[in-house]
Amino acid sequence: MATLPTTSDIPAATQTSTKAPLLVSLSPLDPEGLQETLQHLAEALPGESLLVATPDAVPDSSPAVPNIRLVPSTLPSTDTWLLNASDFQNAARIAKEHNAGAVLLLGADSGKISPATLRELTEAIATGSDLIVPSYRVGPREGLVNSAILYPVTRSLFGTRPRYPMAIDLGLSLRMAEKLGAAAQRYTAINQPEALLWPVAEATSAGYTIHETGIIDRLIPQPSGAVDLNSVLARVAGSLFADVDAKAALWQRIRTTQTRFAPISTGHEALEAPDVSSMIETFRIGYTNLAEIWSLVLPPNSLLGLKRLAAMSPSTFRMPDALWARTIFDFILAYRLRTLNRGHLLGALTPLYLAWVASHLLQATDATAAERHIETVAAAFEADKPYLVSRWRWPDRFNP
Repeated sequence: MATLPTTSDIPAATQTSTKAPLLVSLSPLDPEGLQETLQHLAEALPGESLLVATPDAVPDSSPAVPNIRLVPSTLPSTDTWLLNASDFQNAARIAKEHNAGAVLLLGADSGKISPATLRELTEAIATGSDLIVPSYRVGPREGLVNSAILYPVTRSLFGTRPRYPMAIDLGLSLRMAEKLGAAAQRYTAINQPEALLWPVAEATSAGYTIHETGIIDRLIPQPSGAVDLNSVLARVAGSLFADVDAKAALWQRIRTTQTRFAPISTGHEALEAPDVSSMIETFRIGYTNLAEIWSLVLPPNSLLGLKRLAAMSPSTFRMPDALWARTIFDFILAYRLRTLNRGHLLGALTPLYLAWVASHLLQATDATAAERHIETVAAAFEADKPYLVSRWRWPDRFNP
């Protein structure tokens, strides 16, 4: 079969269209994954003018599709698990060079995204919103870093409701792509192409519109290689805390939270009782070994709450939502103030996170109960935001 045409294969006269094309920017894929992605795009959007940017060589067996043009993109960083600075800068550059009207970034394993899902993402872009954030269908015991930290912090501070603020697929208006490209340039200029950006916060800071899709099915990629929880949590939470620090003037002014229209995952099928003994034991060891570090970060009331938690039996182990919200806010403050080495600070967060996970899993008896608890946690963060604002402005007032 003929290969898909590249831009250089098409006469200049036929490259001009009255409608600006949609740029679809792909992460690296194997030949099979790339071919599947192109086929699904063609099936999902047969009447759409598509410009597909890929860092991969196009397989010879790819079918000719009149509405798809391929352009090479700069090979991104070796990190393909999450969208990062190089992805956003690359997409913004290609969109400008080829006069794209909007951008759809597809993260790793995009060949597994169904045509129906691709169609839904594109229809959301057509609404004219600046940032399109998918809501993924994940299991009640998956995506827990997002549920414990990313979602409640973003919602409480920036007043936005996307359930997955660090989505691996995004729709962008041209001006949103340009803003993210400019933000990414600050990192690539200092040789940090794998730095994480927070599009929801960037859109909020610019006053741009945000649209969350309905629940979509998507295989969520996992970190490659032997990446441990400490590394993942330090990278993701550290990036979020740094962004909160950088945008403090913005989130301190925000007083309301947007209404969430997207449905949530529900289901009443009972889940098998989880074995959380190792998580609880890790927390208890942390309580013994990290007490001195935690005392530099957390006020006496929080330390007392952790002492009570460490004494609970596995059957009754529950971390209060208010305690978790206060703990994360105090870690954000310690990150800002450099109360101790940031690497040590983020490492000291891991046992506390595992305590939250154990507590959550014990309450997540089914999908509905899991989602209800996550929403309750987010509400606790919202209720405690005045504490963070006060400590931010007067950091010494509440010191133990």
